[in-house]
Amino acid sequence: MKVVSMSSGQSSLTSESPPPSNESNATGRRVLVVGGGLAGLAAASRLGRTGYQVTLVESRNKLGGRATSFVDPTTGEMVDNCQHVSMGCCTNLADFCETVGIARLLQTVRTLYFQDEKGRVSTMRAAPLPAPLHLFPSFLSAKYLTLWDKIRIGWGMLSLMWSPPRLNVPFDEWLLSHGQTPRTIDRFWGLVLVSALNETIDRMDFRYARQVFVEGFLQNGRAFYVEIPSVPLGQFYGSLLESWLVENGILLKMGTAISKLKFDRGRIIGAELKDGSTIDADITVLAVPHHRVRDLFPTADVERDHSIPQLDYIETSPITSVHLWYDRPVMDYPHLVGVGRTVQWLFRRTGDEGGYVQAVISASRELSSHSSDEILSIIRAEVEEMLPKAKEATLKHSRVVTERRATFSVLPGIDHFRPDARSVIPGLVLAGDYTQTGWPATMEGAVRSGYLAAAAIRKETEGVNVTLVSPLRAGWLFRLLGGRN
Repeated sequence: MKVVSMSSGQSSLTSESPPPSNESNATGRRVLVVGGGLAGLAAASRLGRTGYQVTLVESRNKLGGRATSFVDPTTGEMVDNCQHVSMGCCTNLADFCETVGIARLLQTVRTLYFQDEKGRVSTMRAAPLPAPLHLFPSFLSAKYLTLWDKIRIGWGMLSLMWSPPRLNVPFDEWLLSHGQTPRTIDRFWGLVLVSALNETIDRMDFRYARQVFVEGFLQNGRAFYVEIPSVPLGQFYGSLLESWLVENGILLKMGTAISKLKFDRGRIIGAELKDGSTIDADITVLAVPHHRVRDLFPTADVERDHSIPQLDYIETSPITSVHLWYDRPVMDYPHLVGVGRTVQWLFRRTGDEGGYVQAVISASRELSSHSSDEILSIIRAEVEEMLPKAKEATLKHSRVVTERRATFSVLPGIDHFRPDARSVIPGLVLAGDYTQTGWPATMEGAVRSGYLAAAAIRKETEGVNVTLVSPLRAGWLFRLLGGRN
């Protein structure tokens, strides 16, 4: 993937001609960022360091948006709503974490553990071979795939490398037309993609499914490394981040909800808060989930940008997490990827007795018809099959958490409904992983959206072209073999 520039091809932020390229043009410009999730935080971090007067408002009393924690009343522990992970290919997220001083709270995982229905554990780790061969030895040794599975998958991976990045075809159709079977789709392609994209194989756009494998596994030896916060998300987006924002001149207004955007002669000039007060701004960055955008517009103004009504066509997908506290340590591995199971990932978490584990099920629509008790029963049974020690332990406490709108769905053709950062409405910029970031619904996509929003503002007000952080470079063998970025 190429570095993205905001230099052309997008609608203008304002109806006026941009001022000459001059750093001083930023000074005094008031920017209101609505939303304290990753998108809003990324936009604020970029603008706050370049002379803009940034005010960030967040309706809750904590930052992080959907990446959040809550205190479990029974255990008193801070519990993540869902385990969030990053990968080595997420270069913009890494840049954001380094910039705001929270990178040291990430733990790099270089070995992944897969467990099949027979309890056999296979590992994925990089060998000292050039990409895309670095994972080949691990792939060959995978116990949950037969030799014929591996031959079929290998052909599929080569075909994916050579395919154009954009094809107008659902990914399941592409797989079946390239020699894949229901078995290889279930035990390999879906095993990776359902967790990565939070969607089922039959509902995936080819572009984003391909992107996961090419950018995440094939073109660079470090891309598949997993980054996991070593502290609960409430701490990850906590005091260290807040201190950095304040030190860099960003005014934080926590527990502050807006009721609607303020218009004056067709231009957005800030926002009205739910308490009736207002915040004036020269530019407003709307960094809220896509399903909340329309509600913040006065009814008469919502049609001014045709991309706003189109957001109604973006569907969402749920994620379910089941938290289990046992009376003793039950898990020997730091994590397990479940093969042929409802549980897709199982994480060993901290706890007073060390027996706290978290199961994650992405695209969990099939569980939505079940009660929490039924979900607990299904997942607990699987966990105790995966972890023999758990069968002998006592379950002290449990909690089921479902984020029903966890991410937007990467349906075929989704890019048609994803808006650019720059709105045609003067004074408005959009940020959020649902915008045209070139990435699916991930933390990387959220940061990219915030960076692109900041770039749009700087282009318009200063005439400065700002690019995203470069992706990891494709290895020489990947390029020699004709792999397409």
